[in-house]
Amino acid sequence: MSTVLAGKCFCGYVHYEVADEFVYAANCHCSNCRRTTGSAFKPFAGIERDKFRRITGEGGLLIFGDESGHDAHCGRCGSLLYSLVRDGAYVHVAMGTLVDDPTIRPSAHIFVGSKAKWFTIADDLPQYDEHVPD
Repeated sequence: MSTVLAGKCFCGYVHYEVADEFVYAANCHCSNCRRTTGSAFKPFAGIERDKFRRITGEGGLLIFGDESGHDAHCGRCGSLLYSLVRDGAYVHVAMGTLVDDPTIRPSAHIFVGSKAKWFTIADDLPQYDEHVPD
């Protein structure tokens, strides 16, 4: 049985649980992730949708997108909690919203081709102009 991690938004209205069974993790530098987080990049961890569960705040989510893919924010404080991706099959958890420490760490920087010019990547993780190649 895997560990269950807790996560929540800034104001605490939305809480979620996710299995500590993430399949991948990366730092995304695309312009959409920068705008939605207000930061240079979004650290995220990907997991199958059925291993993620909202506990509170269901009716208070602000959704940008549709059932096949969207960003979910707290409707009260605006925190980006997760993104539904890959035709709704996976969830990209915004790692900054995790209360508990996951075992996975980001393994690459993606969409570096459109990263903020004012930010310098200072680690040794691989960098990709777009997605990690298959």
